[in-house]
Amino acid sequence: MRRTKKNNPRILVVTPEITSLPAGMSAMGTYLRAKAGGLADVSAALVGALYRQGADVHVALPHYRKMFHIDVGNLINDELRVYMSNLHNSRIHLAEDRIFYYRDSVYSSYSNDSFMQSLAFQREVINNIIPQVKPDLIHCNDWMTGLIPAAARRMGIPCLFTVHNIHTQKWVLADIEDRGIDAAPFWQSLYYDRPPYNYEESRGNNPVDFLTSGIFAAHFINTVSPTFLQEIVDGHHAFVPDNIRREIAGKFYAGCARGILNAPDVSNNPETDELLETKYSSQSCASAKAVNKIAFQARTGLKINQNAPLFFWPHRLDPIQKGCQLLADLTYEIVHRYWDSGLQIAIVADGEYQKVFRDIIAYHNFYERVMVCDFDEELSHLGFAASDFMLMPSRFEPCGLPQMTCQYYGSLPVVHDTGGLHDTVNHLSGDGCSGNGFVFRDYDHGGLLWGVDEAMRFFGKDPQWKNAVISRVMDEAKTRFNHDVTAQEYIRIYESMLARPLVVK
Repeated sequence: MRRTKKNNPRILVVTPEITSLPAGMSAMGTYLRAKAGGLADVSAALVGALYRQGADVHVALPHYRKMFHIDVGNLINDELRVYMSNLHNSRIHLAEDRIFYYRDSVYSSYSNDSFMQSLAFQREVINNIIPQVKPDLIHCNDWMTGLIPAAARRMGIPCLFTVHNIHTQKWVLADIEDRGIDAAPFWQSLYYDRPPYNYEESRGNNPVDFLTSGIFAAHFINTVSPTFLQEIVDGHHAFVPDNIRREIAGKFYAGCARGILNAPDVSNNPETDELLETKYSSQSCASAKAVNKIAFQARTGLKINQNAPLFFWPHRLDPIQKGCQLLADLTYEIVHRYWDSGLQIAIVADGEYQKVFRDIIAYHNFYERVMVCDFDEELSHLGFAASDFMLMPSRFEPCGLPQMTCQYYGSLPVVHDTGGLHDTVNHLSGDGCSGNGFVFRDYDHGGLLWGVDEAMRFFGKDPQWKNAVISRVMDEAKTRFNHDVTAQEYIRIYESMLARPLVVK
């Protein structure tokens, strides 16, 4: 299966989601958008960076015909001929199965449905796409590609496996093989619920763990932040299963694991963002944010006051991870502590805690001070541009994007010191010359309240000094948190795995 060694090795990126692809890779590239989270953004960024550098990069992706707005049935003969030609002569390789064709979203709320999607995708990659592409290296992502590293190891192809989320599925070999994947050649490179005695003994009653198999079989792994990787290795998080922690730790101590930060989507740029009331740069931030704040307040029912300190919550209301219960318990105290300052809290997010916040608003008659609404992309962009501060008191955070995105827009993050938040937010120094937000260490009410107090202390500073600090943070964020930086980190891993430069210009 291995190709002859050459100067420009061939990379196959296997991902269940992506936001965009360079048009030069295929005439279809601009149509292929299927996003559920940060994986889609980092996949697009990595492929784009590799392609711009001249790398021989290929992508394996499920063929989501409906999401791609491709109706094969309505194509006339000439169009169908062009369509089929694009499929067979591009660097984009679409896994064909009816289970993908008519989907409205990448993942299903039904675990069995998601599992069947995973098997269909991996069947096509293992049986058809890898033999067609003949890659020198394969890059897989999350549990939906967890069987592929074992198959790649059997084929002698080095494989990188990226862990974006600690979520997995389990299924026995018999059911995997019933879906068209012959696992017998690589069954020993998979990870099971218990140590297997032999193939036949385990085939029907020893479930394969997909995420742990990907970690176990891959030649190199990465998480999406360095600190979260270290936290897993050190056993800081009880929600990480022991088998996953052990395998990640094993890779880490063998020198085969690294943390690489994701970066915000390129659409998050206040200089070009069409969803804002007015666009702005780091130099025109102060006046433009006031205009955007008034527009946001008018749309959400908050009291219109361009001088009111506005705290923004743009991520899901998940009490297990995101710390929304801390904010709910403190809402009354925060609002009353800064009543004379006109402090406002805006929540643009989905999740079970919406009702809790709505009850608080109704009980205390905070209608012009606190608002909560369903997530809306346009309103979220405007919220970043309108707000002074962004709240992210997560209990744990594999990477996180809002704490980086808000800095693009001149909104300073208030965060708990954990995972990707630790890697991306440093507490603002007294002179304002370093730091980019407000970091509290203790995950409790006192910690979050201290973070809010620190933010409000900054808010009360001299406007000219304060605006200079915000401009610095915006400029540094563009340089520090971007997809080219992320892609370069992945390229370094590729080169170390291949033991030669990836691209020779």
